Amino acid sequence: MQITSFKDMYIAELQELVSMEDQLADLLQRSAEIAAHPSLATLFNKHRLETMQQGDRVRSILQKHGMEGRTHTDQSVKALVAEAEKMANILQGDDLRDAGLIASAQKLEHYEIAAYGSAAALAGQLDLRDDQKQLHALLEEERRADKLLTDLAKAEVNHDAAAA
Repeated sequence: MQITSFKDMYIAELQELVSMEDQLADLLQRSAEIAAHPSLATLFNKHRLETMQQGDRVRSILQKHGMEGRTHTDQSVKALVAEAEKMANILQGDDLRDAGLIASAQKLEHYEIAAYGSAAALAGQLDLRDDQKQLHALLEEERRADKLLTDLAKAEVNHDAAAA
């Protein structure tokens, strides 16, 4: 696919966001299934539902522009997901694995924060104020998810991993 305009670049960024959310939803499900701390499994399950809704919201922005939601797989997220799965497999012990699951999830959250920030900036440059507002709301949701992971790591999971 050749991108020949700023608007096309914006659309491609939105399509990457859809790919990102789809990949993350799958990883969150697998992470919830192997998390030992019940609070971590609950957080992953809640964030998975939010992630699926976020993907739907980005798809609706794309539909407003007459575009499809998914044209390719975001390769950066694919690599981060593969790394998360590798870490989950090599970390021994439930507490240590849970700490690794949080670290991996936060790497993905930080990527999402950057991606939503970039998309919102592009929308602003294109004077697409409604899109920009929606993307900023999604960005704030990602920041909150990151904070919840940090809080859980500090309050419970990392302490347990360090004591194990």
